[in-house]
Amino acid sequence: MLSYRHIYHAGNFADVFKHVVLVELLRTLRRKVTPFCVLDTHAGLGRYDLTSAEAQKNREFADGLLRVMACPDPPDTVAQYLALVRAENDGAEVPSRYPGSPRLIRALLRSGDRLLLSELQPADHARLRALFAGDAQVAVHLQDAYQGLKALLPPPERRGLVLIDPPYERKDEYARVVAALTMAHARWPTGIYAIWYPILSRSLTGRFHTAVVATGIRRILCAELRIAPDTARGDFVGSGLLIINPPWPLQDHLVPPLDWLRRCLEHDRQGGQRLDWLVPE
Repeated sequence: MLSYRHIYHAGNFADVFKHVVLVELLRTLRRKVTPFCVLDTHAGLGRYDLTSAEAQKNREFADGLLRVMACPDPPDTVAQYLALVRAENDGAEVPSRYPGSPRLIRALLRSGDRLLLSELQPADHARLRALFAGDAQVAVHLQDAYQGLKALLPPPERRGLVLIDPPYERKDEYARVVAALTMAHARWPTGIYAIWYPILSRSLTGRFHTAVVATGIRRILCAELRIAPDTARGDFVGSGLLIINPPWPLQDHLVPPLDWLRRCLEHDRQGGQRLDWLVPE
């Protein structure tokens, strides 16, 4: 399991991968004029101070965000992601703040779209609520992520995205994700779901995939990025997203950014990537 208080890891390689895919998902949703709703189940602080003692302890953003900012010729999706990061920093080339998924999502909402945020920790919820104070398009809920799935789905818009992004600190987190996903999909089978997970070992990832396949849910796209080879020690070498009901043509649009990110972030040319169907239609 991970020990994953996010301020220690903000802007690392896993954040970059997850948020680039998130930007492309939102770009795809914006192509239709009808409003959409996004539910972020593990919203966190919403914004992270990269100058804080916690972020500076391991400086994981240096091998993630800063490395990506220095790589030439980013594809369109990565360029838009980087533009959103720079906007969060008032255009500064050296970032002192990192936007979590709530801030990135909010930046890509149109006037009729909505964002629902769930955060269980009272102190983090208070900071998140203050960050979006007075914003009529954003609702911040103090509640367990998985209870929020039951309470808030389906949204009135009937179109949108659920981002499930747990810290995987509990031993039963994978089982909780599968159970919550099964319940949520039964309530809103046409919604788009993006489930983030760490790659610690191929066997652990395989067991998680097997459990998701056993739910019987169809149309599951698997996107993964590794910066180093898998090991038997359980090292954090990559991360993935399972995307249920991916909008067309998301798969094609993810090929250039994933190729580019791997080349930019991998160690000694030993990284890897995956983009294929875990479960087809």
